[in-house]
Amino acid sequence: MAVTDSPRTLRVRPAAGPQAAGRARLARRRRALTGKAVVNVSLLVFSALYLVPLLWMLLASVNAHADFRLSVPSPTGENFHRILNSDTTYRPMLNGLLLCGGGTLLCVVCSVLAAYPLSRFRSRLRRPFLYTILFSTGLPITAVMIPVYSMFVQVDLIDSMPGATLFLAAAALPFGIWLTKNFMDGVPTVLEEAARIDGANAMQVLWRIVLPLMWPGVIVVTIFTFIGMWGNFFVPFILLLSPEKLPASVSVFTFLSAHDQTQYGQLSAFSIVYSIPVVMLYLVLARRLGGGFALGGALKG
Repeated sequence: MAVTDSPRTLRVRPAAGPQAAGRARLARRRRALTGKAVVNVSLLVFSALYLVPLLWMLLASVNAHADFRLSVPSPTGENFHRILNSDTTYRPMLNGLLLCGGGTLLCVVCSVLAAYPLSRFRSRLRRPFLYTILFSTGLPITAVMIPVYSMFVQVDLIDSMPGATLFLAAAALPFGIWLTKNFMDGVPTVLEEAARIDGANAMQVLWRIVLPLMWPGVIVVTIFTFIGMWGNFFVPFILLLSPEKLPASVSVFTFLSAHDQTQYGQLSAFSIVYSIPVVMLYLVLARRLGGGFALGGALKG
């Protein structure tokens, strides 16, 4: 029993019983279930927004008369048969692999070399340089394409695969440096100091100590860089003029038409084939992401 003391009277108020506590728990449980239901419904709606276009692409790729409607077709392989040739798929895919693979390799190597001094050395120019890199990551590529095109014409690099590869690597380099530097900050410097005591120089420390411990970070940078280049339409469309040099990200434009003659079935089939390199890259490299940074054994003793 609870006693309430007032200036005039002394009143006795019954304490809350087990029924009131049970009702409170039931109300809290109902609110929690309602919140979970709202979250689950929201996630289902967002998932449908992504899955419906993917389902349409899969169904349209085996539909000889595909259009905007989502319908179950009579399965046919005619769309794949029409696109699987040298001019439509094989050569553009090879061009894309050469452009994006070379650009990714250059970007990752330069990112590691640039991130190491930014992560380990202290300088008055370090912070302004990092801010410049951060600003460059948000700079839209379309804002610089006109002066870049003019420069490529002057130095005779227009319609050049190596020139386009260098520019793709340079455009992805700010993001690569920033991301690599953040991963490299997680590698303890005590291991480098021990290696230097044993006589290792800076490059030996980088390649034999730092990189083996941050392979998951290098893999993340590689995947993000390759995906960004693989889906880049604007840069190769501007810098490459010959049809035989265009990558798959540009050749997909040939399936589109402004006069209601878009070949949706072949476009969907080409999109599926076009997605295979990115999926394969992720499946091959994703195994190395599960282990995280292998620092536990390195720091023992």
